[in-house]
Amino acid sequence: MFDVTILIVALFLSLIIVIKSADIFVDNIVEIGLTLGISEIILGVTASAIGTSLPEFGSAMIAILTGTPDMGVGVAIGANIWNIGGILGISAIFAGLITTQSEEVRRDGLMAFLTAAVLAVSILLIGDISWVVGIGLIVMYVAYLWLLIRAQEKNKNKELECCEVDENTSPDSKKSLRKKTILMAVLGLIGLAIGCRVIVYCTVELSTMANISEGLAGILLAFGTTTPEFFTVLTSAKKGLNSLAIGTVFGSNIFNILIGLGIPALFVSIPVEPITTYFDAPVMVLMTLLLLLLIKRGMKLTRVEGVILVVGYLAYIFTRLIVIM
Repeated sequence: MFDVTILIVALFLSLIIVIKSADIFVDNIVEIGLTLGISEIILGVTASAIGTSLPEFGSAMIAILTGTPDMGVGVAIGANIWNIGGILGISAIFAGLITTQSEEVRRDGLMAFLTAAVLAVSILLIGDISWVVGIGLIVMYVAYLWLLIRAQEKNKNKELECCEVDENTSPDSKKSLRKKTILMAVLGLIGLAIGCRVIVYCTVELSTMANISEGLAGILLAFGTTTPEFFTVLTSAKKGLNSLAIGTVFGSNIFNILIGLGIPALFVSIPVEPITTYFDAPVMVLMTLLLLLLIKRGMKLTRVEGVILVVGYLAYIFTRLIVIM
């Protein structure tokens, strides 16, 4: 009992460390990017999704590379299902209304669906996530970033057509890159690595004591690692920052699969549990499709749609925990 208490406390503290480290890392990476002249909008779109996904990425990466690959896959897929059914559903219920634009749905929504479908089909046909699949996933993410950059260039051209350029603004007005910013980014990354290693260790030990599979442990671990997404999306939705709310979920789901599983697959072939292949992955695809269908009805999510998403997630987790655990 004493060992269990220590593991739970360590797990809780490591989650706090990971969330804070991710926050520090993202803030300073954004500052570095802006100083180097990288587009603020591109940084916003990617930093919110990538930053909130760093705990899942770190946990999945550490789990896969330290001999518990099923947990790593469980974290990625479990986080994606929870992002849609839990986080976005609950946010829609509390906010009352989350709107979006057709362009965001066509680009980010379809990319999230394509990402989920490619992973599901790959593990169904191949049986594991090999380095070949990993390269394919990473190439897809690079292509997605290219689409974001093109979209930003179009928006920038429109702004230039509508507004006059401020003559007082010059390239010489750029801030210099501070050493403190680089140091804090490195420290944030170190904190992420250490915290995620402790999270994986504690989860493996607790799942062994409870006699549950690594894949299921990864799905349950996703509740903790998606804490940044939950607060980012909920706060954004309540403040009316609708594009940030939905964009964070789409971007996070894309990143979790394409990078969260793509990069570790370059180093080691990732085996996948049969239950993940035939149940978890198809559910991820169906939940993504359900979200797109609900949004397409009026380019918005109301409380009704939020309830539908939450009910869908509860049905999934009940089946996973009770029926086929």
